[in-house]
Amino acid sequence: MKQVDFMSNEIHLPELTLRGMLLGMLITVIFTASNVYLGLKVGLTFSSSIPAAVISMAILKMFKESNILENNMVQTQASAAGTLSSVIFVIPGLLMIGYWQGFPFWQTLMLCACGGSLGVLFTIPLRRAMIVNSDLPYPEGLAAAEILKVGSDSSDMKQASGMKDILSGGLLAAFISLCTNGFHIMSSEVSYWFSFGKITSKLPLGYSAALIGAGYLIGIASGMAMLVGTLLSWGVFVPYLTSVFTPAEGQSVQAFATGIWAQKVRFIGAGTIGVAAIWTLVMLAKPIIEGMSLSIKAMKSTEAEKSLHRMDTDLSPKAVGIIFGVIVLGLTGTFYSFISDANLAVGTTWAFVAAGVIVAVLMGFFVAAACGYMAGLIGTSASPISGIAILGIIISSLVVLAIGTSAGVFESESGSKFATALAIFITSVIISIAAISNDNLQDLKTGYLVGATPWKQQVSLILGSVIGAFAIAPVLNLLYEAYGFTGAMPRMGMDPGQALSAPQATLMTTIAKGIFSHNLDWNYILFGIGIGILIIILDLLLKKNSVSYCLPPLAVGMGIYLPPTLEVPLIIGTVMSYLVHRHLKKQAIERNSQNVEAEVEKSNRKGVLFASGLIVGESLMGVIIAIIIVFSVTAGGSDSPLALVGKDFEPTADSLGLIVFILLIAVFIYRVLNSKVEVK
Repeated sequence: MKQVDFMSNEIHLPELTLRGMLLGMLITVIFTASNVYLGLKVGLTFSSSIPAAVISMAILKMFKESNILENNMVQTQASAAGTLSSVIFVIPGLLMIGYWQGFPFWQTLMLCACGGSLGVLFTIPLRRAMIVNSDLPYPEGLAAAEILKVGSDSSDMKQASGMKDILSGGLLAAFISLCTNGFHIMSSEVSYWFSFGKITSKLPLGYSAALIGAGYLIGIASGMAMLVGTLLSWGVFVPYLTSVFTPAEGQSVQAFATGIWAQKVRFIGAGTIGVAAIWTLVMLAKPIIEGMSLSIKAMKSTEAEKSLHRMDTDLSPKAVGIIFGVIVLGLTGTFYSFISDANLAVGTTWAFVAAGVIVAVLMGFFVAAACGYMAGLIGTSASPISGIAILGIIISSLVVLAIGTSAGVFESESGSKFATALAIFITSVIISIAAISNDNLQDLKTGYLVGATPWKQQVSLILGSVIGAFAIAPVLNLLYEAYGFTGAMPRMGMDPGQALSAPQATLMTTIAKGIFSHNLDWNYILFGIGIGILIIILDLLLKKNSVSYCLPPLAVGMGIYLPPTLEVPLIIGTVMSYLVHRHLKKQAIERNSQNVEAEVEKSNRKGVLFASGLIVGESLMGVIIAIIIVFSVTAGGSDSPLALVGKDFEPTADSLGLIVFILLIAVFIYRVLNSKVEVK
């Protein structure tokens, strides 16, 4: 069979198709519902791009003309919609403060659709700077590309070998995930707590196979930066603060230290992330401007002068401008609809409308760059979107506070409640932009690696955002009516133990109230900004004096902010990758190889495919378990319907989890180091 060059400029294959869009819509609804539930229950969501790619390949293979480009479009659309569900990290706060009694369909739809579509538009000028002209790894984007390539490889031998690596990793990760998150016979994490006098901290370890795989793909620099952040968080800040403060009466040292981290240290991380994100945007300014200039130049040129390769063609500035105008009009109408319910003076109403739109758009572009960079560093699933939400709620609240104070809004209790609600509403738009940009650049990276046409992907991303927005409001209402949220129950007599905790929304509401009541402690955020500035200076000094060493400031901030049980397997994966690469390079040199780097990369391909399989397996099993849980709880059953053991099995589960985790690492390393490479 003739090998098709998907990178060719002249290729004419089905890419953005009707059947692909319909399949993307179906996957969108399933993943959005699963993500909304998990996010409200435990505060975590999963990246849907890789599961969508796997499902797309399995279904579209039944059609004769299906190809890698069409499969890529399906996963692009589905992943955008699944990621948009991150809006649940903020918007339930409107019910928690008693401002909404449910989720109004049109306001929720417009908020998500406009925010998501802006996230797509804001990533267009970032594409060249952060994908084409950058060495950011984008682990999930790379993994999705490898899966699509293997699935479409016309060489039976290569396809069988590649599929074997992906399937073996996928089945292993799926089994581990089923045993941990389904059967509960193995722990997904464990922490060793220790105390010296009043000082308390812990040694954490997470057993996630997917995060080991993601760590293997992201590289040692980001891993070491996250390790620095983790050591600062749990080796310096938590021990110091636990020695200064006193726990509540009857509170365990573990609960006390965890509370210190969640309520104080994470704000240090948020401050570090904020200043690092601003620095990232400054560093990207030149390539972003160059990319925008190139797009405008291409639009102005005559047909004969247009020589851009199809893989370098974004949506035209004219199309972007029209879409942007429609979105701004939609946002203006949505904000007016929301604010007019407060019955304020006309001038005050429009001042709030204008402020809401401007803050959402300006802060949206800032977070698009920051989140795209964070996703490039460590992947979408581990990217601290809630950290961006903290920055968003602070800025939104300060703007609302300034306008509201001059207009006398805070003179009544209802006015204060409205101000809190508006800050949450503005932040919901910002988080929609952040979530989509966080995921979109992963998808554009996948497209870049498999030969996709960027403007078609961007159309698919906007379509996914709009379809996902249609699904979010009904799913939120369904879950709210079924379980309620902590502090917001739809009916009398409901069991508060079954309520969805919505932890991030609770935090955002607390911050907004703290700003309006003037009792928010700014010291930790400002201290975090200082830490971020010091890390930026250190990173610049390292880069100036060495070509091999750096300390990405955003990764350090994420190390401070993220739960350590998520960070440790990521760090272990980066160290594994570094040591394996070094060993493979040493072997190639000892064999007097003609091309050392090419041989190392060929040997390491098995590692990339196996790591991709780990991410696929855990992601797909996460979707399956989430759907089972939703059906179980909806029917009045347990929220752990697959559990085979009780709480008394926990010590054994901890031991089994550690043993299996060590075996996983050993199997991973063995597969890579024992791959056969032809020496030419």
